[in-house]
Amino acid sequence: MKVGIIRVDIQVPGSRSLKEKRHVLRSLKDRLRSRFDVSVAEVDHQDKLQRTMIGVSFVASDGKNAESRMEQVVQYIEGFTGAMVISLDKEILHENH
Repeated sequence: MKVGIIRVDIQVPGSRSLKEKRHVLRSLKDRLRSRFDVSVAEVDHQDKLQRTMIGVSFVASDGKNAESRMEQVVQYIEGFTGAMVISLDKEILHENH
């Protein structure tokens, strides 16, 4: 079993209010959940108008599957309209016996 974790610092340049930022963020989170069957949460910068950080996680059966899913999720986030990636960290945790 492998666990994929992605932390993404995001700028929402067109946002003029927290409501606008949350609208963009909700759209991104909903799409990630439905397309990739991942867990997503806002984990930092909740009070900033044009910035947020999300955490994405998932469980995969093996390393190859985890790497593939991770790359697909990262590509989707990087191409998402309305948000710009400031930084992105990713890791795969391996089960220890």
